[in-house]
Amino acid sequence: MMALTSASLLLLLLLLPPAMPQSCKSQTFSDANTKFANCADLPTLNAALHWTYDDSTRPSPKLSVAFVAPPARPGGWVAWALNPTGSGMVGAQALVAFSAAVKTYNISSYGPIAESEIAYAVTGRRAEHSGGVIRLFATLDLPAGSGGRAINQVWQVGAAVKGGVPVKHEFSPQNLNSMGSLLLTAAEAGGSPAPTPSIPTGNGGGRNHGGGGFFAVVLLGVFLVF
Repeated sequence: MMALTSASLLLLLLLLPPAMPQSCKSQTFSDANTKFANCADLPTLNAALHWTYDDSTRPSPKLSVAFVAPPARPGGWVAWALNPTGSGMVGAQALVAFSAAVKTYNISSYGPIAESEIAYAVTGRRAEHSGGVIRLFATLDLPAGSGGRAINQVWQVGAAVKGGVPVKHEFSPQNLNSMGSLLLTAAEAGGSPAPTPSIPTGNGGGRNHGGGGFFAVVLLGVFLVF
């Protein structure tokens, strides 16, 4: 009888629908004073972006962000980037969070790259880990006049970090379609959800990349795909 009961409970658990990811509007941070003017649930990888664009600062407008996503496995990594020159990986100015670190990578080509400065001055880099997600925080100095237009963004998650280097991620459709556009002044202040970013379309399976199946680079000898 006990075995039957245990089997029934297991079957019930298997039939339960998976937990829905928390929407960006209900997400909170360890510092209750950390707030953003806008947020959006990104279309892949259960990720969300919170941001505030401030064009009153001089000499450069500032974009403060919190990127929230679960790594593919505990101990993994998450990444978010702006790409001022294209819609995919090449040209991406990336922030990668793992452990307590947030590192920057300028993805300038398909060849090997290393941690480096990016096109934007970055301050306030930090990461939080709790509830199975990583929260990546940073403030970027953007060029004057950036507000009111869309800019390309890219995001990604991976399962492991070895020797301080993110290990390659999965090649699922979720991973391969982790790109879109971000309207810097998308919504009114107060944390309201912004429209879900669109995924660029083109001639290569729904992505504007001119033929290849995905964008790829080698990061310190590790194959990463955004």
